[in-house]
Amino acid sequence: MRFLPALSKVAALGAAAVLAATALTACGGSSEAADNPYGLLQPGVLRAGTLTDAPPNVYLKDGRFTGFDNDLLVAAAAKVGLKVEFVGTDFSALLSQVNNRKFDIGSSSITITEARKKTVDFGNGYDFGYFGLDVPTGSPITSFDQLAGKRVAVVQGTVQDDYATGRNLDPVRVPDYNGAINQLKAGTADAWIAPAEIGEKSAADSNGKITVAAKQLSPAPTAYAFAKGNDKLREALNKGLDEVIADGTWTRLQEQYYPGRPIPADFTPGSGTVAAPSASASASTSS
Repeated sequence: MRFLPALSKVAALGAAAVLAATALTACGGSSEAADNPYGLLQPGVLRAGTLTDAPPNVYLKDGRFTGFDNDLLVAAAAKVGLKVEFVGTDFSALLSQVNNRKFDIGSSSITITEARKKTVDFGNGYDFGYFGLDVPTGSPITSFDQLAGKRVAVVQGTVQDDYATGRNLDPVRVPDYNGAINQLKAGTADAWIAPAEIGEKSAADSNGKITVAAKQLSPAPTAYAFAKGNDKLREALNKGLDEVIADGTWTRLQEQYYPGRPIPADFTPGSGTVAAPSASASASTSS
């Protein structure tokens, strides 16, 4: 009987220790959630999967990731207090890597499609685009209607890949844009269906070996990709995007990366609740 008080005291102390540990864990969890409200891989840092070889949309220059999509993302993220860390990858793997949380976001002029919505969630559309048809200089191909029976290069997993497949072509699938360009230069492909801006830049840099034969408007806007269910991050970046549209950043970057490109009358970036400043207004604001 003499041992009971001592045992009771030990039990009481053990229970108190357990309760204290539980309280500390709960506080830590609450603090962690407050420090990382968007469920990022690293609090305060938005890790973005992107490409290295797709100018002017996304590319690596002098060791720095840049391009319209990436510069716009940096500006939008800053509006909600986030810094961006870019990591290069292949487009064919990007969406699955976003959904598996290897990246917090995908930035690569990603066209919204119903098929892709099964893998990732999309933010509000921030850009439009055209399909371009690049061919070796001197090629008789002048339109998309002339591709039947031709060797047509596409980057695997892109909407250009979908376009070629949907028209019963037999595309030559490559992992990246450099692969498509090399196919044209080597004569192992008759044409390359590319995002028009990337195709135009590639042709301009080809020393006369490649030319743009045709282009047509892409059927859907481009947007950033998020893991399924990461609504807080998606909503925050949508808000940041609206703010950089309103302050003229979106218009300035359009002029910087796509000079002279007309904007379709029915295209509205972001949520549609803010208006993008005109080119003249943006120029006066930035001066």
